[in-house]
Amino acid sequence: MNVLLLNGSPHAQGNTYLALDEIAKTLRGNGIGAEIVQLGIKPVRGCIACGQCHARGLGRCAFDDDTCNRILEKLHDADGFVVGSPVYYGQPNGALLAVLQRICYAGSAIVKGKPAAAVAVCRRGGATAAFQTLQMPFQMLHMPLATSQYWNIVYGRAPGDAAFDAEGMQTMRALARNMARLLRGQAAVPPQPLDEPWAGTHFVRDDLR
Repeated sequence: MNVLLLNGSPHAQGNTYLALDEIAKTLRGNGIGAEIVQLGIKPVRGCIACGQCHARGLGRCAFDDDTCNRILEKLHDADGFVVGSPVYYGQPNGALLAVLQRICYAGSAIVKGKPAAAVAVCRRGGATAAFQTLQMPFQMLHMPLATSQYWNIVYGRAPGDAAFDAEGMQTMRALARNMARLLRGQAAVPPQPLDEPWAGTHFVRDDLR
């Protein structure tokens, strides 16, 4: 079994990557393969509602000049899907949304029923709105959501800051363990307690009190 993780940030090694990498490492530690795919910075198309993907039975987007269909090809062989995005004005990255909408519509038969999760990464606010937006297509495609101990949110401003969000990273690890349970058909089994103490964090640095 394997999970495809889509990094929707234009920064290949930024905070969104760190959050997804924490998930990937935990998945591998639980015997599940994991691959992180970078959306990149090349232009992507938005859906124009042409309907050709379904009318012509393509099973892929009619536009084949960006990364959308390359991601769909990888999703065909993936058992689970995680999408991560930075937060821009309380929303996911627009380029990521354009690709995700085409993936979920043109490739609905490919992704339908596969366990999924969304991750939002922000400096301070807007993460819950972005997180909800990312999850909504999954709920229309019978895709079981891998939950965690909190909403799947990680905080960080400068590249690398996310590594210091102790609770955020712990949430990523709990998410990964729950994804592994879903993939093994153990969704009805109560999750085990965290194998690490809860790492509650907040915005205020203790050394500035």
